[in-house]
Amino acid sequence: MGLRYLTAGESHGPQLTTIIEGLPAGMPLLAEDINKELARRQKGYGRGRRMQIEKDTVEIMSGIRHGKTLGSPVALVVKNNDWKHWTKIMGSEPLEEGQEDEMKRKVTRARPGHADLNGALKYGHRDMRNVLERSSARETTVRVAAGAAAKKLLSLVGVEIVGHVVEIAGIKAEVDSSLTIAELMGRTENSPVRVADPRVEQEMMNAIDEAKKNGDSIGGVVEVIATGMPAGVGSYVHYDRKLDAKLAAAIVSINAFKGVEIGIGFEAARKPGSEVHDEIAWDPKEGYYRKTNRLGGFEGGMTTGMPVIVRGVMKPIPTLYKPLMSVDIESKEPFAASVERSDSCAVPAAAVVAEHAVAWELACSLVERFFSDRFDTFLEEINKERAYAREF
Repeated sequence: MGLRYLTAGESHGPQLTTIIEGLPAGMPLLAEDINKELARRQKGYGRGRRMQIEKDTVEIMSGIRHGKTLGSPVALVVKNNDWKHWTKIMGSEPLEEGQEDEMKRKVTRARPGHADLNGALKYGHRDMRNVLERSSARETTVRVAAGAAAKKLLSLVGVEIVGHVVEIAGIKAEVDSSLTIAELMGRTENSPVRVADPRVEQEMMNAIDEAKKNGDSIGGVVEVIATGMPAGVGSYVHYDRKLDAKLAAAIVSINAFKGVEIGIGFEAARKPGSEVHDEIAWDPKEGYYRKTNRLGGFEGGMTTGMPVIVRGVMKPIPTLYKPLMSVDIESKEPFAASVERSDSCAVPAAAVVAEHAVAWELACSLVERFFSDRFDTFLEEINKERAYAREF
């Protein structure tokens, strides 16, 4: 038994839904725990007009009573405020004869860089709105909601996590590695681009403004750091149970993400082994630790007890106000690709999504490793493991 969740909903449908299964009973979880994370996702310099329309808040439909989980599935709903303008276009009822003219905003021009054409080929859709409505990054709203539940679980067992921006359009931030998670969170929450280095903040904002002025978009790199994970979580035995591999898959599953690094990542290819691997030391109070953390908290697919460090590369959003050329699937004629509402840069918001994607996988790994139907015994088992590792 472990954690899992499923999301449902379209970008301009009535609501987005997620159902979470496997949260142990008795775990404190409030709507405000989720709402504060949804609000963080909507922030960020460079966001489009959709964020002014939607003010995302969650409704807890099941699985929680008087502020604590029941052990049964938790159903969460986020309503789409813009649905009122799309009821005829996105309604579930069949169209009556003569109502075809109400099928507005039909999409027959595949947008480069999107799922439009591939999805249409896969499912046989002649109107690619059937694809883009679900492939939209709007779906990450309820992925963050699910991740917020996971993040709550992590916080209760002593694991802290934060996502932040380390690069936008080639402009790189320098982050003080001595900052605590709370300090890093404090700095980035007060930054319009969610960056901890104030020296590059304005330069990043200028790059976003320039891209918007040119009808273009820009990407960047985000980093997620988690502290407090017990050592030995994950597996060296089976390839599909390696926790670092699961984190890599989770990051690339986020819309527009194209690369992942653990620790120093690709830099390791340019260094000798003596400058890559982390020496092991022992402290009478803390037990085993690494003198450095170049491998980002992982060895052999398992946590080392050091901070987990994961970076993700986000490409520029492909919806451009200076659109690229494409082909109309009906006429087969070339056209400038259609434009939906979009952001010139979503990297600051993507840092929040990445944070919750990582939180989910870390929580899953802990529930799998220390499974219990009850949260109190789950926490006891984790604390026992920490004590065991210190005395080993």
